[in-house]
Order: sequence, then C-alpha cells, then structure tokens
Amino acid sequence: MKNIYFAFPGGRFKALTLSYDDGNVADRRLVPILNEHGLKGTFHLNGGLFGTKERIEASEVRGLYAGHEVSAHTYTHPTIARCPRELIARQILDDRKALEDLVGYPVRGMSYPNGSYSREIIELLPSIGIEYARVVPSTGGFELPGNFLEWRATCHHNQDLEARGREFLALAKSQYLYLMYVWGHSFEFDREGNWKLIEDFASSMGGKSDVWYATNIEIVDCVARWKSMRFSSDCSLARNPSAESVWLVVDGAPIEVPGGETARLPID
Repeated sequence: MKNIYFAFPGGRFKALTLSYDDGNVADRRLVPILNEHGLKGTFHLNGGLFGTKERIEASEVRGLYAGHEVSAHTYTHPTIARCPRELIARQILDDRKALEDLVGYPVRGMSYPNGSYSREIIELLPSIGIEYARVVPSTGGFELPGNFLEWRATCHHNQDLEARGREFLALAKSQYLYLMYVWGHSFEFDREGNWKLIEDFASSMGGKSDVWYATNIEIVDCVARWKSMRFSSDCSLARNPSAESVWLVVDGAPIEVPGGETARLPID
C-alpha cells in the first residue's frame, strides 16, 4: 500500500507564518517589507487603543493589513490571568467586535496580552469564538502545535532568526510537515535599530516554491480541513466535505481534492 500524507496547499510540506502584536506605528514599515517578498503575517490588535501610545489609527487597519490577518489581542491589553472571568470574556469579545467592524470578517484568533493566560482561559476561548491563541514561549523548532489555543512559535525575531531561517529552508524530508513561526513587535526594530534583520529575512525567505506563505488562521483552517476528510476503508476514495481544496501526497505525488468532491486515489 502506498503512503498517503496530508499536505499544505500545492502539496508543499513547509509553511511560514509571522505574528506581530499591538499595532504599533512601525507596522507601517513592516507590512510593506512582508508584501515585497510575498510573506504573510497575522497582526494582533487592541481595539480600544488605536491612536494611543504610538499605535496606528483605526482608519488605517483595513488598508494597512490587506492580504494579511487581523487578530485579537484584547480590547485594552490587560494581564488577563489576574482578571475575573467575566472581564476576560468582555475584553476579548469587545476586541473582536471592534476589529470586525474595521476589517469586515470574523476575527477568530488572538495572542495573549503580556503573555498572560491560564488553563481556565484556554477552556473559555472556544465559547467566545477564539480558535487559536499564541503564547510567548518559543519552541526553537518547526512543528505544528498540539493545541492551537496554546500555540508556541518557532522563535521571536531576536532569537537567532537568520540561523533558524537557513535551517528551515534546508529541510528536505518531505515525509514530515514543517512550520516556521516568527513573532515579535514591530517597535522593537525601531528600538534596537535592527530593521535590516527583518529585511534580510524576508528577502531570503520569500519566493520559495516549496514554502506555503500563510496567516495564522489559514494554518488553523488547513488543519481543520485535514481533520474533516473522510476515506474509504481501503483509502482508495477520499471525500472532502469542506468548501476549499485539501491537498494530499500519495507516494510523493501531490493530489488536490477539491471542496465538496470525492477523489479516487492511486493506491494500487
């Protein structure tokens, strides 16, 4: 019997995503760098803080982050593990509502403000529409998370970014899935005078045919589509009940299963 693997779009086995918090005015410089090289990011914003403390204006959000993902970061950035459950829910729901009014799509993820979270908060999030949440600690590796509500990135951009980028690009064992996830705050590039770090990274990582460039929620949705797939007992038939395509790799050959269709797989 042949091997059947789930794959990222196009049959790829590597994906890259970035994640930046707070909506600082330095995003005005960061986003064009990502755009120039085809990288995609998720920007976690506080709906109650636009126009304060070097943050962008609400009127900028839709245009600046077009092609990327706008995600939640709570309404006013409290340390939520110290807050009552009711306030935590209100902070996240108010943030979602403020951001959704600006971007015109459901906001379904977040990063924890000040890196603050607890097991009780993780259990709360699905009931208020949050499907993933990024934490501060990093893994140093390239694995997909076991729990999207406690999602650890590969690294902060100040954690040997260049070396980790080279390691990621060199990965060649296509029987595995690899995700490189970089996070940070754009104001750190101003503070530390190291804009060249992200400029060089974007230049070196962009335009790779074997890398899928995705937002956080696109990765979450891709994994959800994998889980929704249904196979016949001998795996010769693959049913995709979702609306978008699912990609499989059968003994090294990529196969697209369009949304709503059943594909016959060459397993004999």
